Amino acid sequence: MKSKLLLALLTVALTGSAVAQVKPEDAIKYRQSGYVFMGWNMGRIKANVEGQYNKDEVIKAANAIQAIANSGMGALYLPGTDKGKGWEETRAKPEIWTDKEKMGKVATDFVREANEMAKVAATGDAAAVKMQLGKLGGTCKGCHDDFKVKK
Repeated sequence: MKSKLLLALLTVALTGSAVAQVKPEDAIKYRQSGYVFMGWNMGRIKANVEGQYNKDEVIKAANAIQAIANSGMGALYLPGTDKGKGWEETRAKPEIWTDKEKMGKVATDFVREANEMAKVAATGDAAAVKMQLGKLGGTCKGCHDDFKVKK
């Protein structure tokens, strides 16, 4: 038991120091890449529910979104990443850093709906996937509306 606790604490400590060593411009690139990849996978699901449905493709896309949602991307909102350039200038609004309660709710809602999308996708029920895609997309929109500068 003590060795498991020690291993868990060591893992957390090493992860924290690894994130702390990320340069701000790299952190911005990593999070921009994650969001673009999730967007591509949302598009894959949408194409399937609006066209010829392929359960395996939907499952792959849903699992990719779920993995990113649960990856701890919030750690990439490091001090110094409120301004600067990754692949492009960051469009994160200052409220991400100042309205932690609202940001936490938005992030929690997104993770919950991403996890549910993976479960629903596994059923192969195209109508249920379409409904869940709307819920998941709503969490994305909520974050974009409140925390992302429009182009």
